[in-house]
Amino acid sequence: MKKSTKKKGSNASPLLFASQEKIYPRAVHGLFALWRTIGVLMLLGTYYIVPWLQWGERQAILFDLPNRQFHILGLTFWPQDFFYFAVLLIIAAMALFFFTAVAGRIWCGYSCPQTVWTEAFLWIERKIEGDRPQQIKLDKSSWNIRKIRIKTTKHIIWLAFAGYTGFTFVGYFTPIIELSDSLMNLDLGVWEWFWIGFYSLATWGNAGFLREQVCLYMCPYARFQSVMFDKDTLVISYDKDRGEPRGSRKKTEDPKDKGLGSCIDCTLCVQVCPTGIDIREGLQYQCIACSACIDVCNNVMDKMDYAPNLIRYATQDSEQGHRINILRPRVLIYAAILIGSIISLSLAIANRTPLEMDILRDRASLYKETNEGLIENVYTLKLINKDTLSHQYTLNVQGIPGITVKIKSDEIKVASGEMLDLAVSVQVDPYELKKRSTALQFYLEANDNAEIYVIEETRFLGPTGIR
Repeated sequence: MKKSTKKKGSNASPLLFASQEKIYPRAVHGLFALWRTIGVLMLLGTYYIVPWLQWGERQAILFDLPNRQFHILGLTFWPQDFFYFAVLLIIAAMALFFFTAVAGRIWCGYSCPQTVWTEAFLWIERKIEGDRPQQIKLDKSSWNIRKIRIKTTKHIIWLAFAGYTGFTFVGYFTPIIELSDSLMNLDLGVWEWFWIGFYSLATWGNAGFLREQVCLYMCPYARFQSVMFDKDTLVISYDKDRGEPRGSRKKTEDPKDKGLGSCIDCTLCVQVCPTGIDIREGLQYQCIACSACIDVCNNVMDKMDYAPNLIRYATQDSEQGHRINILRPRVLIYAAILIGSIISLSLAIANRTPLEMDILRDRASLYKETNEGLIENVYTLKLINKDTLSHQYTLNVQGIPGITVKIKSDEIKVASGEMLDLAVSVQVDPYELKKRSTALQFYLEANDNAEIYVIEETRFLGPTGIR
């Protein structure tokens, strides 16, 4: 931040607010930069390509909000399947805790959407304006035709990229092929126009202007990450014992003769940092673990014929001479919960039946005796067809010999995504009741597909002292 100052000879009070200084990250090349580039290409490629993939006659992944259907490959989920979404959130949280405990803010540096789209915008900016020195020179120059042309070109490309990002986002909720045709004919709905515009402007603003400010001031993760750190968490660290005292020197000079460490104080580690921090001052919450400082420092060490890894991944304990301990209790607990949640979700989805039945007893009376002398219990079955097709079902009730089942409807037919309340009367000869409460099994099966069925258990109540 710029420091607040007073003009000479002025009685004005110091400024209470100063605008954020723009950060110009320098391009960097190296192993971690390569991994980060691969990650960006994979994530952006997945985001932009997936909506165009088809599964049969529909889009492979489509969140159809108007019809309350969420299609993921061959599976269709409904609002009643919120349980799976809850488990998915637990998996995401445990994954974040696990990777943070192991390697700090590696999510922020390689996978966070803010980082991914900022990297894409920075690449466009460098292609048009040049690297850091050229960008600084251009911004400091006075406005002229050349500067207006360069800035206008950059923002046009930025907006086009952001616009396609917003269009793709809406393509996850509206079939993207239909969305494309509607867009070409300017025949989109109000909400489609709104979300394309909103998401496009949000991408343009966050990745083009706010950038590191989102990480520093808006993202809560930066504030509570330290809770998940311990002495064995891998973080980006500067080796002070080896690097200090820092100072410039020629390649041919021996730093020991000048009383210097390995750091030549080139400040390139600061220039490549997307948040503008100096890693040599120690670990800071602003560090997003992008590893750019490691790559650029290793390049400098290579040119100076010094040993690499002056800046490296290390732990607090390893800096004190202890070995790096990855498999510690905290990590093992996170891993166990994460693996258990993934297995549970996978088994739940694998054994998922596109049919749901809830049994509610008639609250007006526990039971009653019919004119024929039978004991009757009345239930309301809430049936939900979670398949993409309509089905007709057959209901069987088991558990007591000689059961009579009466259904008010001639047929049990439920349309796709529909919920049906079905009144069912179960009558039993009192001679067959051995106790006051007896278990019953309701078995509901689709007539056209024997694999679609559900079994639920309830209780049949009768008077005491029958036998």
